[in-house]
Amino acid sequence: MGGMKFLQRVATVGLFVSLALSPKAGEVTTILDLWTETPPGPPIDQGVEKDFTKPTDKLIAGRRIIKLGNVSNPQVHVYRPSKALANGTAVIVCPGGGWSILAWDLEGTEVAEWLNSVGVTALVLKYRVPTRNQEPRWLAPVQDAQRAIRLARFHAEDWNLAADRIGVLGFSAGGHTAAMAAVLTEATYDARDSADAREFRPNFAALIYPGGLLNEDSSDLHEDVSVTAGTPPVFFAHAFDDRVRPENSLLLALALKKANVPCELHLYSEGGHGYGLRETELPVTGWAHACARWMTINGWLKTD
Repeated sequence: MGGMKFLQRVATVGLFVSLALSPKAGEVTTILDLWTETPPGPPIDQGVEKDFTKPTDKLIAGRRIIKLGNVSNPQVHVYRPSKALANGTAVIVCPGGGWSILAWDLEGTEVAEWLNSVGVTALVLKYRVPTRNQEPRWLAPVQDAQRAIRLARFHAEDWNLAADRIGVLGFSAGGHTAAMAAVLTEATYDARDSADAREFRPNFAALIYPGGLLNEDSSDLHEDVSVTAGTPPVFFAHAFDDRVRPENSLLLALALKKANVPCELHLYSEGGHGYGLRETELPVTGWAHACARWMTINGWLKTD
């Protein structure tokens, strides 16, 4: 809870807050408000932003998680690797939470720490929630993701990033957000400033147990999900026994294949849903090793 109070306190300071000059792995260095004015789309007015975690909540790998809700002021929390490891690649991290909350540590800050360990700058996306009752429910989160991608490119020189190595990584509903950011061919909001002159599509995407991509009868991808030859390469990790059906990953991978877009799909026999990077006895929680290998093979972990 102390960490959540810290996040709330720092968010009120201003548009661009620099927090650390010599970052340690997994340590936030910058907090950046996405929008200088009111965000596009319908307002999120559910109350004060807070952690909705309860003592009775299910434990993940023996620990509770931060359930950040009522997010109306979207931000990116920037975690930069040490200079010795930094390779210029950046990834926008989209936590899941069913479009109701954000699994802030499990699928956000803990992922940033891992990305820093392989030399990647992580921008943990605090996108707007809840949006479950909005139509489409992915619009506000994807607007925030597209803006975050553009801001990463806008600040590329300041943050020592390669503007052509900006990826997205999402979990569950955040996987839906990351997937839509990858497949959409048009921006979802009108340009606000010079940052919005930058490209809004990522160079690659990693989707970890993504949801929300299927139509109502789950027989095909939703009509909003349209793959083209220009869709960036995608990595998938999903468990066969996931309650969020693995067809979300399988059918999108098939669409990528038909469009001749490179992808790598890992379907594990067991694992369920919502494990993030927390280690269990099941092989599914080793997905990050496969993802890092995929990123290495494709040149996203090279050092300039």
